[in-house]
Amino acid sequence: MKLNPLRRCWAEIDLSALRFNAAALRNLPGPGAGLMAVVKSDGYGHGLEQVAGALRSDVDWFCVANVTEALRILDYLPKNRPPILILSPLLPEEYHTATAHGFSCCVSNANEVEQYAAAAESLGQIAKLHAVVDTGMGRMGASVAEWNSLVRSVEQNPFCILEGVATHFPNADEDPVFTRNQIAKFRSLTESLHCEIHLANSAGMIDFSEEIDFATQARVGLSLYGISPVGETRINLRPVLTLKSRITIIRDIDPGTTISYGSTFTADRPMQVATVAAGYGDGYPRHLSGQGTDVLISGTRCPLLGRVTMDQIIVDVSHLENVSTGDEVILIGASGSETISAFEIAEKSGTIPWEILTGITSRVERCFF
Repeated sequence: MKLNPLRRCWAEIDLSALRFNAAALRNLPGPGAGLMAVVKSDGYGHGLEQVAGALRSDVDWFCVANVTEALRILDYLPKNRPPILILSPLLPEEYHTATAHGFSCCVSNANEVEQYAAAAESLGQIAKLHAVVDTGMGRMGASVAEWNSLVRSVEQNPFCILEGVATHFPNADEDPVFTRNQIAKFRSLTESLHCEIHLANSAGMIDFSEEIDFATQARVGLSLYGISPVGETRINLRPVLTLKSRITIIRDIDPGTTISYGSTFTADRPMQVATVAAGYGDGYPRHLSGQGTDVLISGTRCPLLGRVTMDQIIVDVSHLENVSTGDEVILIGASGSETISAFEIAEKSGTIPWEILTGITSRVERCFF
């Protein structure tokens, strides 16, 4: 791993941990099930090309959100790469591009099927489609009443093939009764079909693996990056990303000194404080301000003082014996016996770990090893 000597805020991406997680998750729904790696939103903020490159021999499918992401993978991987499934509906001008490149695409209604068929006919190709049924997500997919009609529209079109069927869980980490009803509904709707069958998400996979054993593919996102969406789990996962920064200045302040915008923190004693080169411009959430947030310096928790600014934060280092400018600061990750997880950062900023990871900005250098 080569690090830019001028780095101020960077993310270290452990690709061996990524592959470890893929191996741990493989076949979770049952023996013989394949693994669909969800790498959308720049590989959950980890780096799309590098994540896909690391997993090209470890997964059976790549799942992305749109044509642009699919093209990025296509340009980066060899021809013997896993197939690419676009999860989101396409814009009208994208049908031709997606079909021309052989991407697999999700459909919710007969109109979409007709659009793909028209593109495929003009190209002399066959559109590879995955029919989606809405069992409770409410975002896309045919209703249960319209499901058979959607499936027939794909199967009966000479320019399309029903490559797969899918649904998605909105509450797998919160409502087991709702989720089990979805599973039962999807099973009954797909039991006579002979194609790829995939549902769930990381939470559904982990908590309902025995109940989705009829799936041919396991579709995973967050857990692939080493974070369980349901807290403690029997599956051993390794966090892939560590977010780091450095101390730029150390100051001694007197009682009564205020810190950062809004003067929301006032020192009640003599303190030593360090300014760290990270802020919400790097994706470190402003909502962490005043929430008992810590960073790690030399394996020790150091409290965040005042508000997070765009480029800098201030932390209390009064309790550290040796601290210097240039020292490494861990914002997300482990040091010694202490860990600050993406879950902890998400909880303290009032959001979810998905948003924390994908919110790390392009200003943050990704370093792969």
